[in-house]
Amino acid sequence: MKVTVDKDLCLGCGICEGIAPEVFSMANEPYAEVLLDPIPEEFQDAVREAAEECPEECIAIVE
Repeated sequence: MKVTVDKDLCLGCGICEGIAPEVFSMANEPYAEVLLDPIPEEFQDAVREAAEECPEECIAIVE
């Protein structure tokens, strides 16, 4: 699995980082950054949850 964040849509709310802090970070940018590529299997369910919970729907997953 690979995941991207559309920086033009992301508002930096941090929901994704709260759900999957091993994968998403708000530390360096005003939008979420993806820390892992590809996403290890143990974090994939959390990434799917983060994508579903994202209010701006800016997280894209490629299986």
